Amino acid sequence: MNYPHNSNGQRKSAGHVIVDTLVAHGVERVYSVPGESFLDVLDGLADSPIQNIVCRHEGGATYMAEAEGKLHQTPGVAMVTRGPGAANAHVALHTAWQDSTAMVLFVGLIPFEHREKEAFQEFDPHAWFGTGTKRVMVLDHADRASEIVAEAMFAAASGRPGPVVVGLPEDIIQQEIDARLHPKIPVAGGGMTVDDWKQLREALLESEKPLFITGGNDWTHEASTQLSEWLEEHKIAGAVEWRTQGTIPFDSPSYVGPMGYGRPKPTYDLLEETDLIVFVGTVPGDTVTDGFTIRQNWDKKNFLVTIDPALRGRSGPVSHQIVAKPADFVRDLVRMELPNKPEWQAWTAKMRCQQEEFAALPTENIDEGPASMDAMMAKLVPTLPYDAMVTFGAGEHTNWVHRYFPTHHYASLISARNGSMGYSIPSAVTVSLDNPGKRVVTVAGDGEFLMNGQELATAAQYGATPLVIVMDNQEYGTIRTHQERDYPGRVSGTQLKNPDFAAMADAFGGYGVRVTDNSQISDALEACYNAIDNEGKFALIHLIVEQRKQAY
Repeated sequence: MNYPHNSNGQRKSAGHVIVDTLVAHGVERVYSVPGESFLDVLDGLADSPIQNIVCRHEGGATYMAEAEGKLHQTPGVAMVTRGPGAANAHVALHTAWQDSTAMVLFVGLIPFEHREKEAFQEFDPHAWFGTGTKRVMVLDHADRASEIVAEAMFAAASGRPGPVVVGLPEDIIQQEIDARLHPKIPVAGGGMTVDDWKQLREALLESEKPLFITGGNDWTHEASTQLSEWLEEHKIAGAVEWRTQGTIPFDSPSYVGPMGYGRPKPTYDLLEETDLIVFVGTVPGDTVTDGFTIRQNWDKKNFLVTIDPALRGRSGPVSHQIVAKPADFVRDLVRMELPNKPEWQAWTAKMRCQQEEFAALPTENIDEGPASMDAMMAKLVPTLPYDAMVTFGAGEHTNWVHRYFPTHHYASLISARNGSMGYSIPSAVTVSLDNPGKRVVTVAGDGEFLMNGQELATAAQYGATPLVIVMDNQEYGTIRTHQERDYPGRVSGTQLKNPDFAAMADAFGGYGVRVTDNSQISDALEACYNAIDNEGKFALIHLIVEQRKQAY
C-alpha cells in the first residue's frame, strides 16, 4: 500500500490520515488497548505497515511506548481510550516526563458534540495532563489531522524530549478529508559555537581531574561510541547517570561507574574531588547530587551540555551551558585535540580500578545455600553475549543489575529513572520485539512484577522472548529498608504473600522454573535458554530468596 506525501486529490478519513502520517514519520509499531472511541484509527492500522501491539492494560501499553522512545530518536507511540483508559496511562506519562523520553499518547475522546455534558467517560485532557507533558492537543478540526500528528511528533522529540498527548474525538476522526500529509518537521540539534569550543578546551587544559557524566535518552549508538573512544584516547574519566548505563561501555578503561542511588562511596566522592564536570545530555539533578547536597559550592566548575535552555532539574553552579543534543555536541567534541596529561591518566586509572573492584562478580557461597541474587548474577553474567540487553523497574532488586550487568553499548539498559514500579515486563517486551535474536533480560521484584505481569500474555502473543528473573523476598524491599531506618522494629504495610510465578509463566504460554537454592541456578538458566532459543518462548525464573526477619 502506498503512503504518499501528496494525495493527488485522494480523500480518506482523518483516522486513516493519522496512521499514514505515523508511517511517514518512521513509526514501526504502536502499543494499544482498544477502545470504541478510536475505532477509525484502529481500522487504518489494519492495512498499514505499522505493527499494532495489543496490550492487556493501558499502564503496560504506555510503558512499552515509553521504552520504545528510549531505544530510538523516534517517539514511542501508544493509543488508549477516554476516561479510565487515559487515567491508567498516566503512570507512563510521568515516567516519560521525568526521564525526558520522547513519547506520543493518542487518547480517544467522546464525540465533539457531547463535550461538557458529563458524557460517558468524559474528561478534560488539558486539565489532566497539562502539567506533566510538553503539549496537550485535541483534534477539533478533521482537516488538521496530519498537521497535529506532525506537530506532536516534533514536540516530543525537540528540545528536551518528553511526552505529548493528542486527543481524538470519536466523530472527528471519522470525517473524510484531503489525504495530503504534512511534512515531517526537522528537529534541531544545536552544537558548539566557537566560544563554547574555546571555553571548554581552556577548562579541560586547566583541569587536573576532569570528569564527564552522560545521561538522558537523547543519544545515538554512534555518538555513544565516538564519545567513549575520545575519552579513552585522552585518558579522561566518564561516569553515567543513574539507570543510563551503556552510554559509556562497562568495559571501557574510561568508565568509572554509575552516579545515583546505591553507588559506592568512591564514585560518590567523585563529584567533590573533580575540579571540572562536563554533563552531557543531563544536568546535576536530585539523584546525581544526592538530594541536592553534593557539589553545591560556587567555586566548582561545571559545563552543562543540554538542548534545554531552561536547564530544568538543575541544581548548583553552572560555569557554561552548551545548547546541544548529545550527538551534535560529540560531533564537534571529537575534533578537539588535547595533550595527554599524566594527571588525567592517574586520576582515571584510580577511579577505574575502584569501579572494577565494585563490579567484580561474587565468588563466595554461590554454589550452595538458599537462593540469592549474588549467586544469580555470578552465574548469569558469564552466559551473556556481548550485545545482551537488560530492563528493570524500581526496587532493591535493581541494585544487583546496576552493579554487575555488563552494559556494553547504547542502549543496553532500559529502565525508569523516576522510580516507577511495574516497568520491567512491559519494557522487556518492547526491547525483545525491537531486537529479535538478542538476549534480553529483565529483573523484577515480586511487588513490581505483579503490577504489570499480565503483559507476559502480550509477550507470548507477539513472540517476545525475554528472560525474566523475579526476585521474590515477600516484601516491598526498598520501602522496608527505609522503614527499618526511620521506624526500627516496626514493620508495617510492606509484607507480601505471593503466587507461584513460575506457574504463571507456564499459564501465559512461556516457560517457568522455581529456584530456591543456589545449586539450582545453572540448570535453571540452561533450561530457560533452551526455551527461548529452541522453542521461541519467553522464560521466567522465580528466584525465592530469604526474607529479612522481623525485628519483633
